[in-house]
Formats: sequence, C-alpha cells, structure tokens
Amino acid sequence: MTVLDREYFRQDAVTVAKDIVGKLLCVNVNGKTVKMRITETEAYLGSDDTACHAHKGRTARTEVMFCQGGVTYIYLCYGIHYMLNIVTGEENSPQAVLIRGLEGVYGPGRLTKQLGITKTLNNKELCTANGIWVEQSGESVKIKKGKRIGIAYADKKDRNRLWRFTIDSNQ
Repeated sequence: MTVLDREYFRQDAVTVAKDIVGKLLCVNVNGKTVKMRITETEAYLGSDDTACHAHKGRTARTEVMFCQGGVTYIYLCYGIHYMLNIVTGEENSPQAVLIRGLEGVYGPGRLTKQLGITKTLNNKELCTANGIWVEQSGESVKIKKGKRIGIAYADKKDRNRLWRFTIDSNQ
C-alpha cells in the first residue's frame, strides 16, 4: 500500500480530517505491524478555532502544532487517556486532526491504549521508521459529518462547526 507522505499532511486540517477517514493507521506494536481503518476524526483549525489547543498561542504542550504537517501531536487527557492527533498544514499555522475511532475500536483514549500509543510518540514524523504511519486503503468510503464532541468550552460558532467526520454506515 502507499504510505501518505509529508506533502499530504500539508493540507488544512478540515481537508485531511475528511479525507483520511477510511485510510489505514499503521503502528508497530511489539515488533508487529497493526493496521486499522480510521473511522472517525475531528479537525481543529488554528488560532481562530476556540476549540483548538493552539487558540491561546504557543505553549510547551502546543508547540508541536506549529510544526509543518505530518507529525504526531499526542497529549494526555484528564490525566488518563492519550489522544492521537496528526498535525496538518504549513509551519506556524497550528492545525491538527484528532483520530477519534478505528474500525472495532471506539473512542480516542481506547485506540491509543489498544495500540500502545503514548507520549513517547509525540512530535514524531509519520513514517515507517518511527513506527507510526498512515496508508491508503484502496477502498472508497462514504463520509458523514457532524459536530465535534467534548468542546463545551468553545465559542458557539466553533461548537456548531461540522468538523467531525465518520464513515457513513448506511453506504
């Protein structure tokens, strides 16, 4: 299969979040490659998006979001669950795509736990050498969009954006 390259991830977060649904997240787990279809994502689009971690500027936590697209952004949520995000866009334009679900694994915290993804993979280029990458699946999927989840703190306009993408199970 074709591995998605750095150029692919230089697109904006909304474009990547929608397009990456149906592709394969690949992770080297204990010397074995596990490939799972991405079924749900959310886009977080820079400083103007009050739901985006980078909304309030650069911090130690968000510094990776200011990198050129194609690296991982992994953070600990509620002190319990690691969240896997893929940085997108151009350098100094903080954007990311949260991977919310994989086929058979629902929830961003569950998928990182199942795949052994921790903060040790933060700010790693998505490539086979780093043990985490994304491949074309060779299949087309129908996508449905909806509101992002868990962002009650954001401005109403941002809470209402249809930047959550899932495989339409009615296809």
